[in-house]
Amino acid sequence: MTLQQIKQRYGIIGNCREINTAVEVAMQVAPTEVSVLINGENGTGKDVFPRIIHDSSKRRHKQFMAINTGAIPTGTLDSELFGHERGAFTSAYESRKGYFEEVEDGTIFLDEIAEMPMETQARLLRLLENGEYLRVGSSKVQRADVRVIAATNKNLVEMIRQGRFREDLYFRLNTVTIIVPPLRERGEDIELLFNYFALEFADKYQRDPIVLEQAAIPLLYKYRWPGNVRELRNLVEKLTVLVKGDLVSPTVLQRNLLVQESYLPTVISLKDQLINEDDDGPDMGSADRDMLLKLIYELGKEVSDLKKMFSMAIQQGREPSQAVYPVDTGDYGPPFYTPPRETPVQPPRPNTPLLEESLSLEKKEKELIIKALTKHGNNRKKAAKELGISERTLYRKIKNYDIDL
Repeated sequence: MTLQQIKQRYGIIGNCREINTAVEVAMQVAPTEVSVLINGENGTGKDVFPRIIHDSSKRRHKQFMAINTGAIPTGTLDSELFGHERGAFTSAYESRKGYFEEVEDGTIFLDEIAEMPMETQARLLRLLENGEYLRVGSSKVQRADVRVIAATNKNLVEMIRQGRFREDLYFRLNTVTIIVPPLRERGEDIELLFNYFALEFADKYQRDPIVLEQAAIPLLYKYRWPGNVRELRNLVEKLTVLVKGDLVSPTVLQRNLLVQESYLPTVISLKDQLINEDDDGPDMGSADRDMLLKLIYELGKEVSDLKKMFSMAIQQGREPSQAVYPVDTGDYGPPFYTPPRETPVQPPRPNTPLLEESLSLEKKEKELIIKALTKHGNNRKKAAKELGISERTLYRKIKNYDIDL
């Protein structure tokens, strides 16, 4: 399958270099048995890449299981992953298989790997190195043939320095790293995603899709998107439900963003997030306070980076804008090299042919639909299955594109 076909099948919207590279790496490692570590902030869509790898591997006909290790209580994690014997602990009334035994010959995706306790890390390391493990409460060695893919939003190198993550496990997991970029670094993909979600929710709620006024578009690029693609999707759904009419003004868009400025955190009240500004809202909740603290922390990091940039500029005898300085790896993965940008990401100019881009994508989509229908003798059910969409969606697209059957 081509890059575009993979992206369409798994609902990956966008054409920035970083996201294309991530998909290409996933396709390259899929036929192999190497361990893969996926790095990315929360909400970037890390969970789609293990599925791409599994579906394109020799294990695709076996089971795939995704596990959020951070959501399982520490005391039961070993039992959940590796199983236990009867009487191993108070509530162990019978023996139980673990996830690794259930997914024999398949693929297991361990999300939030940084939250795994050190004892469980030791068990996982043994399994990765020689395929062996012990059930909780047993001395009998079990064997497992399972491919492991892990993901994290933390800096594992820093956690190793702090003694919170095993260095040998890190190198065992990190055979190949896939970097999923944050939304704020994806350039014009932000606008493409907004329009894509607008169409999705227009179909869901049976209304016309919302459209940004021209003056509101720069706000999409100015905003930092701490919640990434997930936050953008939730925002579009909210606007689709609450906005009267089709056009979204800059005022309405800014009022519904979590932060009013790109780099400066502000005190947020739920009232400011409502479209009807005449309604009174409750006080800031704990979730909002947590997000505010996170934004303040990110601001501190940016100030620190700015100091580093000026320091390096002085040492190198250059203007600050020309200084070569280390790339900040953030909180989501090990250090990696990113070529410095010559100019910051800016919103497209009014004459940027985004409309032509959209028309081109529609043309390609129409061609793919016609090819699928022709291949399956106009059998819409089979064509929809191959395209990875529902029959209802296929019916609508056939009507919209005026495709003759």
